[in-house]
Parts: sequence; C-alpha cells; structure tokens
Amino acid sequence: MTDGDSLLVCARPDVNAAVGDWLDHLGGERRLADKTLIAYERDLRQFLRFLTGHLGEPPALAHLADLRPADYRGFLASRRQSGVGSRSLARGLAGVRSFLRFLETRGQVNAAASTVVRPPRQPRSLPKPVSAGDAMTLVDADSGLDAEPWIAARNAAVLTLLYGCGLRISEALSLTGRTAPRKGTRTLRVRGKGGRERIVPVLPVVSEAVESYLALNPHAPQPDGPLFLGARGGPLNPRIVQYAMARLRSALGLPDSATPHALRHSFATHLLAGGGDLRTIQELLGHASLSTTQIYTEVDAARLLDAFDKAHPRGGTSAARTP
Repeated sequence: MTDGDSLLVCARPDVNAAVGDWLDHLGGERRLADKTLIAYERDLRQFLRFLTGHLGEPPALAHLADLRPADYRGFLASRRQSGVGSRSLARGLAGVRSFLRFLETRGQVNAAASTVVRPPRQPRSLPKPVSAGDAMTLVDADSGLDAEPWIAARNAAVLTLLYGCGLRISEALSLTGRTAPRKGTRTLRVRGKGGRERIVPVLPVVSEAVESYLALNPHAPQPDGPLFLGARGGPLNPRIVQYAMARLRSALGLPDSATPHALRHSFATHLLAGGGDLRTIQELLGHASLSTTQIYTEVDAARLLDAFDKAHPRGGTSAARTP
C-alpha cells in the first residue's frame, strides 16, 4: 500500500479531495520542495489516523470544522507517547495548521482552534560548522578518493560552491550549463526555498573549481541541462555528494557533523568571525528572517569561549556560562 493509499482510508472523500487540492497548492503556487510536501502529507496522514480513532470514524470536513483545542492537544499527546520528539511534533502541528488555513480560505472550516495550541518547546541546537582549515581540505579536488579524476573534480566543485557561496546542496545541483559560474563570473543568481531569488558573489576559486570540472568531464552539460552530472551523464543525485562527503570525513578523521550542509554553516560562521554583518549574511544565505541568521552569533560566541577555555591558565571556568 502506498502512502497515498493509506491516506485514503483515514478520511472521507471530501477530506481526501481537499488534501489533494492543498498539496497541489503547496507544490504549484507556493513551490515547496518535494521533501517538504512529503513531510506535510505524512504529518497530516498521522493526524487523520488519530482523528479516526478519536472520533470513532474517518473524519469528514464537518468533523474538522468542529474540532476544539483539546482535540489538537490530544493528537500531540498521542504522538509524544509514541516517542516522537519536540521538533517533529512542532512540524506535524505546522502541517495540520497549513491544511486547516487552506480550508479556511475556501470557507470550509474555521482554523482558529488550531492556532491557540502552542507547539512543544524545542531544544535549541546550534549549527556545527567545520574549521576553515578542514573546509579548505574538503573542497580540494586532490583530497578526493575517486579513481576518476573528473568525478573528484565534480565533487570538489560542488563542495566549493557550498562553502564559497553558502549554497544549499539543492541550489548547487539546480545550476545549469548556462548558469555555471565560469572564469570572469562575478555573481550568481540562485533560487532558494520558497522560490526566493538572491544574488551571491562568486569567488575566483569557485569559478576555477567549476572550470576544472568542466574541462575533465566526458559528458558535456547542455545549456539548459544540469551542470553537475552523474557517472553515466544523468543529473547528479544529492546522495552521491553526501556519500562522497562521508568518505572524505572518514579519511580525514572529521566528525559525522561534517556534512555538505555543514559547509554552508561554515560559510556563514567564518564570514561572521571575519567581521561580516548579520544583514548581509542573511541576504547571502537567503534566509527569510534575520532571527534564523542570528543563531550564527551563538555559534561564534561558543567558539570564542572554547578558545578562551583552551588558552587561559584557568581554562574551563567559562564552560558553565551561556553564550
């Protein structure tokens, strides 16, 4: 049974039809990523399953219109008892609210009851960047473990884009032959989350890495086709990049937190440590809110305290302080 099939047995036809319209809206008009759509559909399916047991029958739109805050709290409690963490609970509630707000815009329900339920408080986790030295080693094509030189150059070019331009892996892999940063390229136009576009500067080392990859690549990328190609000439799967990074960090003795996305964190953290201002870093990363970018100030403060503890004769006394 597929995910879509299992969703159908959890609700009445009017709800199933509305779910389809909602997912089309999220994917078409709001341009949410496929992974986000899958997560939202999964979370809504879990909510509808809960309601089926809670109400004693598959829910219809009329049932959704009559829900009260206690019903949503019951859903969160049941998920918590199943061992679901706070972050997943909050995301699940966000998906349910998104669906209800969609129904509300169509005049089918009142979503007010879901908005008064507070999501679980989440532990704040800091990004885990790699050091500047480790980042430079990771993006060096000569550090690659691949027998094919062009594949090593390809992986190095992708990782250089993540660290040199602060791109997400999906943004790097969305580049085409036409938009490839080449020699003389000063800026790069990137489409990020939510379809938001931003302009990022291109360092010469980034262009050089891409040029090296293109010179060695036996498969010439088409102008409107993907820039980064797999071993057989098709679009490069992000899992291949993640696997290459895992091999590199293992060979270099780096922690599991040294992922491709950690290079984006490193880009932001190293800019901040070098005197970059938060507003500029926010624009370069494509964050919708400055509060998302501000977490890097805590990363930098934690780094400074760690350096102090290691260097000061009475090191360790600052460990209990909150940055």
